[in-house]
Amino acid sequence: MAAQQTHWAQRFWRDALAWHGTVTPLVMPRVLLFALYGLLVGLVHEVLDWEPLGSGPVQFTAAFLALLLVLRTNSGYERWWEARKLWGGIVNQSRNLAIAGLTYGSSDPEWRERFVRWTAAFCHVSRRSLRGERELPELRPLLRDDRAVERIARAQHMPTFVAQVIARLLREAVDHGEMDRVSFLAVERERAQLIDHVGGCERILKTPLPQVHTSKLRRFIVLYLIALPIAVVGTWWLPGLVTALVAYPLLAIDQIAVELENPFSPRNLSHLPLDPICDTIQGNLLALLEEEELTVSRPWRLEAEFSEPRHTEG
Repeated sequence: MAAQQTHWAQRFWRDALAWHGTVTPLVMPRVLLFALYGLLVGLVHEVLDWEPLGSGPVQFTAAFLALLLVLRTNSGYERWWEARKLWGGIVNQSRNLAIAGLTYGSSDPEWRERFVRWTAAFCHVSRRSLRGERELPELRPLLRDDRAVERIARAQHMPTFVAQVIARLLREAVDHGEMDRVSFLAVERERAQLIDHVGGCERILKTPLPQVHTSKLRRFIVLYLIALPIAVVGTWWLPGLVTALVAYPLLAIDQIAVELENPFSPRNLSHLPLDPICDTIQGNLLALLEEEELTVSRPWRLEAEFSEPRHTEG
């Protein structure tokens, strides 16, 4: 228990003082710009000595601005979490599709290997498609067919192309009488849901947060930070310090919403870890294929694993 508390304490300070992987480097130039403006206001006040406006209007505006920022951040996080759930569906559907194909599909070893490898390829091409990439180096050792990889890269929509190849493999098994219609419909349902999940990801990607909301919110932030040092003038250095301390959380929260808007791009902070997710899918599916091959070549292993233990009386 003590070790766990120490771990969380160390993590707190590590996160609090982190620089890389945070929005601080992105917003710091703007924070310094507003701080210099506040410092300039303080120096001008020292010369002209005008009466401060008071903090009442500034406090009221701050509460309204905080509400708008919370709504914007929540909208960005909802997009990020929905994208994660969709990719969780891709993980599950890929496993279900491979299991169903190996269980109800053709007994031909070549067909089974092609089916599993093309199913594993779907997640990779989906990741590349969502990132706007056409290079597919991970598919060459997976599919073992350079011409097929080139055809995927030239396809107008790469995930659809791979899904179509999987559908053709299923149709091939049905035409050869190695898969009945009921099994085909069940496996086909799993394949179709993969396209549904990718379509949900594309909806998030191609529907950014409303620009009118973003523009108005940032305009309010700028106006607030312009009025803030005028309202808190006192000593010459105070407006600059207060403006910097207030500008940092406001601009940071706004930038966090920007980073969450596109959860697929590796250029954004806290993007979804799609590379390890795809590696996990590929590893799981190839392990299923390997286990199936061992079961076919050594059926006694399966019987031994699932047979009931025999108890002998002493």
